Amino acid sequence: MRGLTKPWRRAGGGAASIAGLALLLLGTTASFGDATVDIRVYNDTAEQILVTLYDLNATPPQPVLVRQIIEGFAWYPASVTPGTGGHGHVRWSAETTGTSFHRCGHREKRGLTSGATVRVSTDSRCLAGKP
Repeated sequence: MRGLTKPWRRAGGGAASIAGLALLLLGTTASFGDATVDIRVYNDTAEQILVTLYDLNATPPQPVLVRQIIEGFAWYPASVTPGTGGHGHVRWSAETTGTSFHRCGHREKRGLTSGATVRVSTDSRCLAGKP
């Protein structure tokens, strides 16, 4: 019965095991933190638009939405990578789907927190060959 009173000592235990466990837990808390920033991409127009959204915190920057159709005054969920301050950083471009009055828009948005809304609009003329 004497061997069962301190079973951790038989397995090695000691300061080295405790330090190893502490390092393991330290690494685990970093990986379980906010791994993404969840945002809403909101079509701020009455028209159906095509939206492309890039995550600029990803290395290298990655597309999150590619020519995603968003109906008028509707939103679409997206998740982006948090930067060093825990905030999202995106660039978007949009264009109308209709052919009669083709409009475009693009912007960059920093400092996004989870639950933030990115308002997307098509308030400019389109450049030749580019949305």
